[in-house]
Amino acid sequence: MNRKHAGVLLGGILLLVLAMGISRFAFTPILPFMRRDTGFTLETAGYLASSNYVGYFIGALWAGFLFRRKKMILLVNVLLNVASVIWMGLTEIFTLWLLLRLIAGITSGFIFVLTSSIIMDYLAQEVLTKWSGYLFSGIGLGIAISGLFVPYLELAYTWKGAWLGLGLLSLAFFCVTLVTWRNLTIQDGVKKVKASNGKMTAGFMPWLIASYGLEGLGYIITGTFLVDIIHNIPSLSSYSSYSWVVVGLAAVPSAPVWIVLLSKYSPVHILTVAYIMQVIGILLPVFSQTAPSVLLSSFLFGLTFVGIVTLTTSYARQLFPTQSNAVVSVLTTFYALGQIIGPIVAGKLAAYFDSYKAALLFAGVMVFAALIVMLIGHIKTQLRAENSNTVTTIET
Repeated sequence: MNRKHAGVLLGGILLLVLAMGISRFAFTPILPFMRRDTGFTLETAGYLASSNYVGYFIGALWAGFLFRRKKMILLVNVLLNVASVIWMGLTEIFTLWLLLRLIAGITSGFIFVLTSSIIMDYLAQEVLTKWSGYLFSGIGLGIAISGLFVPYLELAYTWKGAWLGLGLLSLAFFCVTLVTWRNLTIQDGVKKVKASNGKMTAGFMPWLIASYGLEGLGYIITGTFLVDIIHNIPSLSSYSSYSWVVVGLAAVPSAPVWIVLLSKYSPVHILTVAYIMQVIGILLPVFSQTAPSVLLSSFLFGLTFVGIVTLTTSYARQLFPTQSNAVVSVLTTFYALGQIIGPIVAGKLAAYFDSYKAALLFAGVMVFAALIVMLIGHIKTQLRAENSNTVTTIET
């Protein structure tokens, strides 16, 4: 990979750092400090999280209909995203928080879909598809950065300073992307492109979409409340911030590793392994509340949630190579739909039982359900293909 290609990829990674690792998930390590200083409840935290995920749903869906001026629209959304992060540290008005998290979600949805589409198309055009996994490492890198910076920024400037500091850091990343993308030109697409492998409403794709939606519903509960869960276990509160760093550090190399595995083994088999590992990671704190168990839970969560995003997106794009924008948008939209529901249900369960255990059990069940749906879809699709081949052979 030459310097130009590396610069384009770096710019994409940094956009995912600021939009996903910081704008979306910095709320997780900041949440315990906001709750402590402002006194809002677990249900309130759930509504704030879901506001962001409603926005993500809107942004991801909207981005799927964009075929022209994608680069300009993407960069405008990045600026709005950074502004929403900075403004979180300048207000204590709950309704404004809801609005800002909504804006952050909408712009994050745009950024994820458009950046993924632009970079994956660029790498395919340059015959560099094997590097696509590195793009998604930006999610884990952003999570690790927020986990490392939040405790120090909060200690010096309270939770408000954490938002402001991360916002300014995001602005710096945006400036780097402007430099590395200065010569990047994006060709306008067309509204209707015939799929090379049939329709997205047929075959295995609907099952993959449904499975991915359930994954979004389940994983986001741990993704939203992990640090607060650990922070509220007296013997483990000192590990809460470290847990989010572990999530990020595990997520950074996971995307390239899963992509390598995807090239060697069946996508469904690899996804099955990732789902099982994630279920174990989600449920560990329910049955064992020790430092090693919560850190292992964090590691498994970081290793798998970015992995499942990478595997699902890459596999779907293999099925529909001429529709990358639409494929990423549809998958991300259903993923986001699940994320809207997850934090609200988790917040209510945690408030009702005065414990996060019920919420984590619910999350684990949803991720396991995602695995079952995917496997049923895979088996049905294989049987249909075998029956079709048998009929064709008989007719011949």
